[in-house]
Amino acid sequence: MVKVRDDLPTTATGELDQRTWLAKIKETAKLESSLYLQLACEKVASLKPKSRVNATGWQSVNCLNAGLEMVQILADLRLDEQALVAAMLYRAVREERIALTTVEQEFGHTIVKLIDGVLRMAAISAYVHPRFGDIGINDDLDTKRGSEAVLGKRANQVHNLRKMLVAMVDDVRVALIKLAERTCAIRAVKAAPTEKQERVSKEIFDIYAPLAHRLGIGHLKWELEDLSFRYLKPKEYKHIAKQLDERRLDRQEYINSLVEDLKTLLARESIDADVVGRAKHIYSIWRKMHRKHLSFHQIYDIRAVRVLVPELQDCYATLGLVHSRWRHIPKEFDDYIATPKENGYRSLHTAVLGPGGRVIEVQIRTYAMHEEAELGVCAHYLYKEGSGQSSSQAKYDDKIMWLRQVLDWHESLGEADADNFLAYMSSETIDDRVYVFTRDGHVVDLSCGATPLDFAYHVHTEVGHRCRGAKINGRIVPLSYQLHTGEQVEILTGKECSPSRDWLNPHLGYIASTKARAKIQQWFKMQDRDAHLKDGRTILERELERVSMRYVDLASVTQELNLKTIDDLYVAIARGDVRLGRVLQAVQVTEPLAQNPTYSDLLTHQDSRRAIDRPQGLEVQGVSDLLSQTAGCCKPLPGDAVLGYISVGRGVVVHKQECTELTRLQDKEPIRIIGVDWSGADNQGYPVDLLIQAYDRKGLLKDISLLFSDVGVNVIHFNTSTNSQTNFANMRVTAEVDGLAQLGRVMTKLGQLPNIVNVRRC
Repeated sequence: MVKVRDDLPTTATGELDQRTWLAKIKETAKLESSLYLQLACEKVASLKPKSRVNATGWQSVNCLNAGLEMVQILADLRLDEQALVAAMLYRAVREERIALTTVEQEFGHTIVKLIDGVLRMAAISAYVHPRFGDIGINDDLDTKRGSEAVLGKRANQVHNLRKMLVAMVDDVRVALIKLAERTCAIRAVKAAPTEKQERVSKEIFDIYAPLAHRLGIGHLKWELEDLSFRYLKPKEYKHIAKQLDERRLDRQEYINSLVEDLKTLLARESIDADVVGRAKHIYSIWRKMHRKHLSFHQIYDIRAVRVLVPELQDCYATLGLVHSRWRHIPKEFDDYIATPKENGYRSLHTAVLGPGGRVIEVQIRTYAMHEEAELGVCAHYLYKEGSGQSSSQAKYDDKIMWLRQVLDWHESLGEADADNFLAYMSSETIDDRVYVFTRDGHVVDLSCGATPLDFAYHVHTEVGHRCRGAKINGRIVPLSYQLHTGEQVEILTGKECSPSRDWLNPHLGYIASTKARAKIQQWFKMQDRDAHLKDGRTILERELERVSMRYVDLASVTQELNLKTIDDLYVAIARGDVRLGRVLQAVQVTEPLAQNPTYSDLLTHQDSRRAIDRPQGLEVQGVSDLLSQTAGCCKPLPGDAVLGYISVGRGVVVHKQECTELTRLQDKEPIRIIGVDWSGADNQGYPVDLLIQAYDRKGLLKDISLLFSDVGVNVIHFNTSTNSQTNFANMRVTAEVDGLAQLGRVMTKLGQLPNIVNVRRC
């Protein structure tokens, strides 16, 4: 559960027992000297408390209490005395009760630089929460400077954010002090107004908990997430907390028995180990329930133990004993020692069926790994200045490199794409990573599913723009190839700096990272509007032609997509702001209703009226649930311009408007032609005929069949004929799709297969 700091030592008069407190801090942080920390403590203690009380009765902590709590947090992280002194003085400097010039005179320039860096980080509050418009989201600035600071923040958000990131890159202690300050802030809002709780929690959950995770500081990450979750989703938090409390005694007795059993097992094999029960955090329980759609009782790793051993070989020996003692659950084993998480986390995770058939999660790691999991970058920082610690130094520098990457990405996009910053912070901090080599042997880490294009844009924006091909381990591969750990990547570039618009098509799978997509979109946004207009029209017409959409009311589609004109639609498509799949979905939504039963009026008016919201299913003349079926001759899909023919015994047969059979029936029996609407088409499969033309090769049919299987499309009929002289094959396929969007994706993927010349709808 959430950690609560211990009470401070006091004298008989109730005042802080400074000597006892300093001795405890010195021992915890392993300081050689605490002289400057003592001087800083005395200086802040000499200030009179200056608390503010609002209408709810909530009172802010004074400078001394804030400094003591921040120092305690950082001491647990084993930071040096300079960082602890900066933390002690920070609140007093922020409230302008101690001047920075005074701090520099008495404590030195390094302390001033640390405090100033933390003060600058306050800019991120206005950046992440622009809707609040002022500095109230965190109290990093005194209210008397409020109005002037608000204007400065609004005008210089991007500039301030860059300064904040530069400060983090120059000295990671700045980020750690800020994490300690935000931890104090989230602890202090227990009695604050609800609005204050939500604002502080949102900021911490979006920015500082991911930052703590990225820096590998496990216990701070869990505390920040749990407390933020408590205020952002109080009902869910209390519900899980209540269920945990109700089952606590039973669970604790079970864990205690298991711990003793495991200790006996390890002692028998002469493995010196510490075995303890591991508490599952409330937010992690809720996240797993939400992600996997499970109930509380289906979360098995609420019961968990952690085994700490001296040496690496003891980890695997312990794992073997655990698996020999209890049955291992398949697919529930992770070796983060052989393949550490991106933030440096190392451990063995397994799940077994323990006594009574209950599932138990077991984590196995060395003491050093455990220290790194709890302290993260702080564990490496302890060795930064030492010699002979190249491994620790390299890991420390990797953490700093990530911060530099965030800064470089933001500077390359500028203020126009500031809204993408939070999405980048969230999406790029996942644990699943791919590690590949450059041509020179340098290691690059990318998100899972990354492609050569993602690699190229990771190296440099210009390399990405000029990318024309890629080699993996010396072999040329498509740009949509998904990279795997251990591969060597070489980018082939051209002279011209011009990305392809196809790279933005999500169906083609050229890019997987937010960073690469943002850079490509930024390039196209800088191009001429006239060129966009022409290219967008060509792209849309080509796509509509491929799916045989000849009667489309683009004005209604434009309105559905919240665009002003059809030209804006073309430009948005060319720039990549609107995807073709979204356009096809809008075409389906805007298919018109038929109101006049005569055939000629239906053809005249049906394309000009927009569909209205109604229950799922075909509607005939505005009436749903009538017996209907699609015609086998033209196989219409949702989104096609259609009409119905009232048959004898088969209900209404739906034809495409341009169907020759429908024309024949209209000439013969025009009174049987009625209007049909696709506006409520459900997700059932609709048959569609495709013509695939290709140069025949070995394995072509297998590749096509596997593609249909991978995208979840059922093939009803498949016929192929090959000209033995030209080796040219014509394949006619009848497949079931759920609409135009899926049809477009399938046709695009088919066109990417080797030797495929043309794919079109019959």
